[in-house]
Amino acid sequence: MEKSKEYLKELQKVIRRVEIRSKRMASELFSGEYHSSFKGKGIEFSHVREYQYGDDVRSIDWNTSARKHELYVKLFTEERERSLMLVVDGSASMLFGSRERSKQELALEVSAVLAFSAIQNNDKVGLLVFTDQVETYIPPRKGRHHVLVILEELLRLKPGSRKTDINAALSFIRYTRKRQEIIFLLTDLVDSDYEQGMKLLNSRHDFVLVHISDPLDKAIPSSALLDLEDPETGQRLTFDGASRRQLARYASEYARQQEELRQRLRRMRIDSLFLDTDRSFIGELNSFFRYRERKV
Repeated sequence: MEKSKEYLKELQKVIRRVEIRSKRMASELFSGEYHSSFKGKGIEFSHVREYQYGDDVRSIDWNTSARKHELYVKLFTEERERSLMLVVDGSASMLFGSRERSKQELALEVSAVLAFSAIQNNDKVGLLVFTDQVETYIPPRKGRHHVLVILEELLRLKPGSRKTDINAALSFIRYTRKRQEIIFLLTDLVDSDYEQGMKLLNSRHDFVLVHISDPLDKAIPSSALLDLEDPETGQRLTFDGASRRQLARYASEYARQQEELRQRLRRMRIDSLFLDTDRSFIGELNSFFRYRERKV
């Protein structure tokens, strides 16, 4: 019982630290950029007024016009309120981190900043955590308390599976979230055959891929023989870290795969953000929001 109380107390401290840092970044750096980058895509009826020369005839309200014996047009306003869904990879590969933080910790930080940016714009926020199955689903709601529930869920995360199935998560979103929403998928993409799922989701929603990587994903430092284990499958292999040819081949293959990924995303017209665990994400996120603002 005492250990449980201590754990909860420590958890609340961590949540508070994450909240303070994320709210400050959301307020000072990203709140306006978030609003400009993800404008409301829908419109809602505001009121009617008399027809004026130059008005679009398609906006004429024929029922009101017949009743008043004058031409009236419908006026609409942008439907600003939107929902942000954070779709976070909870598989075992996301636990990896060779520097100060793991991929999972970086996903938490980015999710927190996006969530606080959203609620400052009066948007709703929801969460889906997935492995090769849906681990956690929290429907979108408004408010600080709801964001704290999401952060606590991410911090207490203990998935039932170690593997990844991105398409399973994307299918779940497709069938449960019918209205257009902002979808951020945060993952290291240790999976295959997810392109079709992304394309389908991107056709309905405002979809953004956040690709998270670690320095050791890109290049292995020179060393002796390394015994490597896949965190999701448990498969092991021995890598000759003393061979310059092997090290160069590894780095070259990773760079080739990343370039192919970027090209596929461009062809699919999917917006993407590439983040590393050893660097601050502030500059990258700012640049992404500026790009989105120009695009919108």
